[in-house]
Amino acid sequence: MSELILVSGIEKRIFTLRGVQVMLDRDLAELYEVKPIRLREQVKRNSKRFPEDFMFQLIEDEVDLLLSQNAIPSRKHLGGTLPYAFTEQGVAGISGVLTSHRAVEVNIAIMRAFVEMRRYMTANSGLILRLESLEKRQTASELKADERFEQLFNALEDKSIQPKQGIFYDGRIFDAYAFVSGLIRSAKRRIVLIDNYVDESVLTLLGKRDAQVSVRILTRNISRQLKLDVEKFNSQYPAIEVQAFGLAHDRFLIIDDDIYHIGASLKDMGRKWFAFSKMEAAAIDMLARVNEAG
Repeated sequence: MSELILVSGIEKRIFTLRGVQVMLDRDLAELYEVKPIRLREQVKRNSKRFPEDFMFQLIEDEVDLLLSQNAIPSRKHLGGTLPYAFTEQGVAGISGVLTSHRAVEVNIAIMRAFVEMRRYMTANSGLILRLESLEKRQTASELKADERFEQLFNALEDKSIQPKQGIFYDGRIFDAYAFVSGLIRSAKRRIVLIDNYVDESVLTLLGKRDAQVSVRILTRNISRQLKLDVEKFNSQYPAIEVQAFGLAHDRFLIIDDDIYHIGASLKDMGRKWFAFSKMEAAAIDMLARVNEAG
């Protein structure tokens, strides 16, 4: 199993209990490829490494909450006992008691998953605050706690919510590709890419748009190879327009009326560190300047 797939699966096993993000012992044991009882034994033998803010045992109400949100399939999944939950620091402590090569790789992936979850929760903090405000305005009979959690989880899983800014580190080629692919699929009317380094991989990415969405690429040099690639692409798929444009140093991706400033050419995403941010500037103003320059 590749680390990329592993991280994607880990994020689904991170829950928020008692105000902190945690993972259950059985899920950790499965990832480390050890039996749950062995994991608990190792933790028990090294109990000084795991204070209460690193690890705690769930109570029945917390198990019921996880069941109500389909976070766990059934009580049988827990093996008939109340599970232990490990915080991010607790997971880091496990690396000291499980020292196999597999454990080291899994620990690194889990740490990255916790970081991703924190970033995602931060990006959606406004949504969480709005839900909390809504709950305060309702009586207990009008909005139960589990309904609030259901609204939150459904909103966080909404793939149409795009983060406004972030950083992709080296090696996260698929994550970066998936992010930009999602932006392209979200376009309703137009896509404009300003990028001085375009190849056939960028055309393939832009091919994921809906057929009615127009695409224009602005690039410094239109090489013979790029011209040939575009001609072949347009012979099979909805056409893409390519225009010579030498006034831009940075990369920009315009999706309808939104502008994203992207720190790497689309063809190189994820190979080295790069940042992206959604700009407040109006796309219409930028397009007007492009048309004036053209």
